[in-house]
Parts: sequence; C-alpha cells; structure tokens
Amino acid sequence: MKEKLKPIKTIHSGLTLGIAVAYFILGDLQTLEFLKIPKIETSTFIYLLIPIAAIFLGNLLYKQQLKNIANNLTLEEKIGTYQTASLIRWAMLEGAAFFILFAKKEFVLIGLFLIFYLVFLKPSEEGMKRDFEMAGK
Repeated sequence: MKEKLKPIKTIHSGLTLGIAVAYFILGDLQTLEFLKIPKIETSTFIYLLIPIAAIFLGNLLYKQQLKNIANNLTLEEKIGTYQTASLIRWAMLEGAAFFILFAKKEFVLIGLFLIFYLVFLKPSEEGMKRDFEMAGK
C-alpha cells in the first residue's frame, strides 16, 4: 500500500513546496511586514471570503468524490478515487493561496494559513481509511 501512496505523496510535497517557495519569494516574508493585519473594508472583504470558500468547497468536493465509490472495492482499488479527490481539494487551496498572493498581497498571512492547512492534509493510509469510513464507504 505504501508504494501505491508514493505518487500522491510526491505530488502533495511538490504542491506544498512550490507554493511555499512562491510565498517566500513573492510574498516579502523576509521583512515580517506580513504579520500586520490589514484594515478590512467592504472592498477587501471578498479577499477573506475566497480562502474560506476554497476550504469549504474543496472539502465538499472531496467528500462528494469519496461518496461516489462502490462499497465492495478494496482499499487498494479505492486509491484512484482518493487521489482524484485529494488533488481537487489541494487545487482549490493552492488556487486560493495564489490568488491572494497576486491579487491582494496585504492578506499574505491568510495565504500562509492556507499553506499550513495544505501541509496538514498530507496523504496517508490511516487518513485514507478514516476518510472513507466517514464517507460511509
């Protein structure tokens, strides 16, 4: 099973490392200015909704993908669906983080929270089993 999870773990590591490097280079993290919380106005409120929507929509699509799999399959046979569902969820988070980085650099701290959340979504056999159990599969 560990061999079957290697590709998805490699993809996860690449996505996480890639966005972290982009934030380090483009986000001006060397100055610690990013720790200042910007003033939130009605025109900037949408930049807060995008990461929240990415988290909720990513999780919703992830769970929906896991629910669409047959119950009689083994864990090894379910790994393809797990990979697809995980990639969808990660793409939502990465897209929101990049959007924040390029559209509103003042909210780079929120993008960092998305990256940390992405790190915690690391694929594992135990996590895969748990997620399928929660989906009723």
